[in-house]
Amino acid sequence: MAYRQQFGKYQRPFAEFAELQPEAPPKQAEVTPSRSAKKSAKAVTIMLDPGHGGEDPGAVGARGSMEKNVTLSIARRLRERIENDPAMRAALTRDGDFFVPLGTRVQKARRAKADLFVSIHADAWIKPEARGSSVFVLSEKGASSAAARYLAQKENEADKVGGVNFTVADPHLARTLMDLTQTATQNDSMKLGKSVLTNLGSVNALHKASVEQAGFAVLKAPDIPSILIETAFISNPEEEKRLNDEDYQEKMAEAIMRGIRQYLAKNPTFNKA
Repeated sequence: MAYRQQFGKYQRPFAEFAELQPEAPPKQAEVTPSRSAKKSAKAVTIMLDPGHGGEDPGAVGARGSMEKNVTLSIARRLRERIENDPAMRAALTRDGDFFVPLGTRVQKARRAKADLFVSIHADAWIKPEARGSSVFVLSEKGASSAAARYLAQKENEADKVGGVNFTVADPHLARTLMDLTQTATQNDSMKLGKSVLTNLGSVNALHKASVEQAGFAVLKAPDIPSILIETAFISNPEEEKRLNDEDYQEKMAEAIMRGIRQYLAKNPTFNKA
């Protein structure tokens, strides 16, 4: 894709930096439909990231619903739609109930040469009346709101649950390498986020009318436009019930798919040679 062509000379040092990240847990089955392999090399690769998993349930609703189960179900439905489009292929950071460290999720996207990264979550708040869908992109300069900052801190603590000590030996190197491509990537992330958010509004009320920004660790691939979707508030009893409804999950997956399609149609950057 364009980012790799433009910044290809930086890929080797970044790959060396990636080796500093924690190793992945024992290899789990990463199921990608076989029809992906038969698609053209020009097909856009989309990495879907169902939040949480394994010993990390994510947010838990009043009815006992676990975020990790809801996110995986929606991701699988979205994958099916992507695989039915000859111009796209899909991969999942996890396709089962197991824990994947945040850094490993990013590494999987880069190994798959993903063109887009879509992380799927279900929001939670201390007050049950909070509701609505949201879309976030990365911010290195501070969160767009106190709630966004709180949410990013909560999501970034997932590695603590899984026992991962996510440290970087040379933070200056990490910052320099990411700065090389992050500006262009963030611009595309924002465009993708806006497209998806607009379509989510046809399925659920929007928590915020604009794309929010916060320092989510899982969005830090410097050369892959990345968004994090909060499908609804699992802490809201009404939205929790909807999140467990198959029809709602289908509508949510379809809305995300429309947003991705509309983004790709408006961004010829992704036309591969």
